[in-house]
Amino acid sequence: MAPMRTDIRLALPSKGRLQQPTLEFLAHCGFEVKPSATRGYVGHIAALPQVTVLFQRPRDIVVSVAGGGVDLGITGYDVIADANVNDATFVLHDALGYGKCRVVVAVPETWADVRTMADLAARVRTMAQPLRVVTKYHHLTREFLRRHGVEPFALIDAEGSLEVVPEIGYADIIVDIAETGATLQQNRLRPIEDGVILHTQASLVANRDALKRPEVMDVAIELLEYFEAHRRAEGYFMVWANVRGQSLEEVGRVITTHTTLGGLQGPTIAPIYPNPHSAAANPGAGWFAVNIVVGRSELTDAIEQLRAIGGSGVVVTPTTYIFEEQPSRVAAVRALRQSPA
Repeated sequence: MAPMRTDIRLALPSKGRLQQPTLEFLAHCGFEVKPSATRGYVGHIAALPQVTVLFQRPRDIVVSVAGGGVDLGITGYDVIADANVNDATFVLHDALGYGKCRVVVAVPETWADVRTMADLAARVRTMAQPLRVVTKYHHLTREFLRRHGVEPFALIDAEGSLEVVPEIGYADIIVDIAETGATLQQNRLRPIEDGVILHTQASLVANRDALKRPEVMDVAIELLEYFEAHRRAEGYFMVWANVRGQSLEEVGRVITTHTTLGGLQGPTIAPIYPNPHSAAANPGAGWFAVNIVVGRSELTDAIEQLRAIGGSGVVVTPTTYIFEEQPSRVAAVRALRQSPA
């Protein structure tokens, strides 16, 4: 029996459409990945010194997590769902916000009579041989075709670009990922109207047994907390302005009666310690700092409203994190601690 591991392993894509976006996403969340100087498939994260980063192919990440060789992994939800390893894995976050695309059924443009899955099922019933489907998504495809009564069919594996296979002639249709559909169109293929099998994007997955280790659970929660806070902060700006007034109450009253500034829960107002050397110093009035968090679409209007009530020295900075109450995904992971072994 192999000894139990004590290290913590996080697998990231080594190639494909998610490789660079994953590194950028982690860096924006405060988890910049540095590759090893001696081993190309290993890296580390300074903010998580207890974690070893392993670079793997996206599909291999799911296999490694399910098998327990890796504790945590970031890969596409499409490959997680297709692997069908729910008993061994736990999807911590299925919507990290990048790598978005669809798994679709696409047919040749010459199949003018096939617009829906019902049309496809009808066509297959008239064919002399099973429908030949080239795909990398065997589980998802098999379940989807059967659910829509498309039988008989045969699934075919292929490496590289699947879009050229129907034209070559050893498959009839394809099931593959599509972002805009431009590549399908270039290869004279057309998605079926109701043939979207799955909407997918980058996801964080964990080995269920590994989450029983407190140190792995803690890393999973830390990643989720920062991922959620960063995603919540996207598109928001923190605005600071100095406003003259006699008291907190007066400034608050001016803001609430003469502006529509709301922010997340409302503006924050605090007195500014007077600088005796400032030309703006006035013993008859004080200065107060007004802070508000607004979305990009509200930013210009917020600045103008602050100016209208005498605000000056307006400073705007993008927000990196917005931590609020415990995110539901974090609560779901914490609940595993109380669940029976």
